[in-house]
Amino acid sequence: MQMLMPEPQIFVERTLALIKPDVVDKEEEIEELILRSGFLIIQKRKLQLSPEQCSNFYADQYGKMFFPNLTAYMSSGPLVAMVLARHCAVSYWKELLGPSNSLRARRTHPHSLRAIYGTDDLRNALHGSLSISSAEREIRFMFPEAILEPIPSGQRARDYLNLHLKPTLLAGLTALCKEKPADPMTWLADWLIEHNPNKPRLQYQVTEEEHQ
Repeated sequence: MQMLMPEPQIFVERTLALIKPDVVDKEEEIEELILRSGFLIIQKRKLQLSPEQCSNFYADQYGKMFFPNLTAYMSSGPLVAMVLARHCAVSYWKELLGPSNSLRARRTHPHSLRAIYGTDDLRNALHGSLSISSAEREIRFMFPEAILEPIPSGQRARDYLNLHLKPTLLAGLTALCKEKPADPMTWLADWLIEHNPNKPRLQYQVTEEEHQ
């Protein structure tokens, strides 16, 4: 009797990442590590929060002894906010960050980002959402104009891959084999941008005569 293995589930999450003020100068280096860890950076902005905005962002920490120092630290300079996406983004990003206390991170998780870039319990270099629900709230806070549509998962994701991604990628790879460019990666990237099935297309072009 042949046993059928269940199809793998496709589930993509988003999480919020913050590069805190004291390590903004390491922005490019940190982003490279993020991308190499399998994340997509789907939104990014650099901004400086006021103490009041920091208080609102960390409202769940209000009343704790470190709260004034936290808001002062987070409003001390510009920071970089990013929306990261990948499979199980929340848990993978927390794992990559390591313990919140950078001193402990250096002892227990020496290769984590907070161990590498953080200073202590307060100045721990980076922020990550604790859960999917907190990620949604924090993304809306940092990107108020963002539209958080549900990312397809399960059968919907497989349908999208089969209907849009696979045919487009196959056509691009076929064209790549025929063209044989000197820089195949750049050529394929440009081809995919040009032939993006979701790219808006004009129904007609307005000519000068139509304006007269």
